[in-house]
Amino acid sequence: MHNTAEAAIPADFEAFRKRAYQLTGLDLTSYKAPQMHRRLTALLQRQKIASFAEYARVLETDAQRRQEFKDYVTINVSEFFRDGDRFGELERRILPMLLGGGAGLRVWSAGCSIGAEPYSVSILLHEQAPGRNHSILATDIDQTILDRARAGAGYLATDLRNAGAERIRKWFIATPDGKFSVGPAPRTPIRFQKHDLLRDPYPKGPFDLVACRNVVIYFTEEAKDRIYQGFVNSLASGGVLFVGGTEAIMRPQALGLTVLGPGFYRKA
Repeated sequence: MHNTAEAAIPADFEAFRKRAYQLTGLDLTSYKAPQMHRRLTALLQRQKIASFAEYARVLETDAQRRQEFKDYVTINVSEFFRDGDRFGELERRILPMLLGGGAGLRVWSAGCSIGAEPYSVSILLHEQAPGRNHSILATDIDQTILDRARAGAGYLATDLRNAGAERIRKWFIATPDGKFSVGPAPRTPIRFQKHDLLRDPYPKGPFDLVACRNVVIYFTEEAKDRIYQGFVNSLASGGVLFVGGTEAIMRPQALGLTVLGPGFYRKA
């Protein structure tokens, strides 16, 4: 189902969407067309590229530019304990509730980017329920970013600005170049895997917590519905879906979810 805005897609952009899909595997038709057209037009102007056809040729020949394009579209912005209010809520209210059963938690961090989110959740689980057998699946569409996340190194002080000095001392290792690596403990429960939310089958889980924050923000409503339904299917009964600060689910009841608070939904 295409809305009227979709109907008015310029032909050169339509051709570019098809070529970009062939070159990068990113399905731009699942992103809101007017916003994506605006964002990419700004990128072309910044790079002094005259047209989408020319940009397609650049992407064909230059692997580095293809990676840059993927980063730009999938917004690989992430930091540890991003959005302190929400992470505070996760720490004080949601995790204690989920940990009440006494078992280890199964978590899926979808669109994990540079790894800050799964490592942050792992740190919280180590603090709140050490010694339990937790497992965290961390996925992203972008293999280059996933490799960086798996390495768990080269983080800047700004990436850690929400972690606090005490946590940095306890869970991270400062490296001679002034950067930080994740220490051994938070790494143990995490498994990294490439996954495309728009095309791949969803992991069965069942997961106690699915975190997908600031990933679907530019997707069409239709794509969002598909993704959220996939998450609900992957959640255990009573499990929690954790979304980004600007991402409210419009009809949670239709998906079998109840609202726990801003950003948190529980599977009935």
